[in-house]
Amino acid sequence: MALASAGCKVEAVCPKLHPVRKTRSVGRTHVYYGLAPLSSFARAIAIAQPDFIVSGDDLATRHLHRLYAHERRNGKTDSPICDLIERSLGSPESFAVVDARAAFMDLAHQEGLRAPATEVIRNTDDLSAWVARRGLPVVLKANGTSGGDGVRIAYTQTEAERFFRELHAPPLLARAAKRAVVDQDKTLVWPSILRRRPVVNAQAFVAGREATSTIICREGAVLASLHLEVVNKASSKGHATVVRVIENAEMSAAAEKMARRLNLSGLYGFDFMLEAETANAYLIEINPRSTQVGHLSLGPGRDIPAALYAALSGKAVEAAPKITEKDTIALFPQEWIRDPESPFLRSAYHDIPLEEPELIRDCVSNYQKQSAWYSRSDRNPVSSAPRSSQPTAAPAKHHAVGLDWGRK
Repeated sequence: MALASAGCKVEAVCPKLHPVRKTRSVGRTHVYYGLAPLSSFARAIAIAQPDFIVSGDDLATRHLHRLYAHERRNGKTDSPICDLIERSLGSPESFAVVDARAAFMDLAHQEGLRAPATEVIRNTDDLSAWVARRGLPVVLKANGTSGGDGVRIAYTQTEAERFFRELHAPPLLARAAKRAVVDQDKTLVWPSILRRRPVVNAQAFVAGREATSTIICREGAVLASLHLEVVNKASSKGHATVVRVIENAEMSAAAEKMARRLNLSGLYGFDFMLEAETANAYLIEINPRSTQVGHLSLGPGRDIPAALYAALSGKAVEAAPKITEKDTIALFPQEWIRDPESPFLRSAYHDIPLEEPELIRDCVSNYQKQSAWYSRSDRNPVSSAPRSSQPTAAPAKHHAVGLDWGRK
């Protein structure tokens, strides 16, 4: 929606039931087939003939990396697809680094940035050796995950070993089946059938507050950026639901250094921990995609869609008006789902896409459907998640109240 407002013509590749299909900002959608992802992307590119690709999640970025490698293996060194992917994501030499947490963190250390020690853990012996050297707690992260889905913090050796086995296990067939049937998304089918095990990393624990930077860059140069502190989260290891806009020179410098070192192009996010005692910013990972705050227009130098449009069109940047003068922003529907009675829905800027009522309805109805499915799975378990972590449906009265808060 923000890209369309900035002047771009937008098309999207997504699963059949994806909410993006409910927005009028997307001119045309192309079906994403989880069993044939590269063909889905190649077909969409051939039809749309885009100037630029914006990845909406980590999986999309990995597909683009694989599509690039596939084209090169087939001898298509001057392939238009390869040119497009390089223009959209940056130097192909960076692909292996942004796909691997430990490799990225090694590069951060080479650049002299504050970053916690990070190491690939292949088995429980590696894990025991790490704990003996670094101590506890330890943060375990699985490659190819996002939104806290593949992150665990272990405070004991027993807990660390249990979390490692969970993260290192292939996706459960039940989970893949649920996503395929309920969400019409078959992305987990092949990993589940082929028993693909994610790479697990151990990272030194940094006590403090979470923060994030999102940038748009071109050939290593940052064109616009946003820096935010996480105020509320969906869960202790989940995605942000409320953020506060901040200025942080250390975060800005780290993002610029890594973008330049990797010669990045496109939209990227960088996650940090602001150390509790010193407020020093520790870089903890990269998100090779647009992030959930990248659409926010917060004035000159802070309008990522406007900067992207200017880079593509060759025109001067025309930043949209600031969406709010408030520093605190409640993300929709994340904070509403977390707590329909949250005071942030009143006190912060509630980022509801009021100009797209069908999208709002879809966000609400999808949440209700997911909650109903999880409720049924409690009676007839299909999901591997413990019952305590499964969402329950919010009272119907909150649906309208939450939207009214946004209008006010």
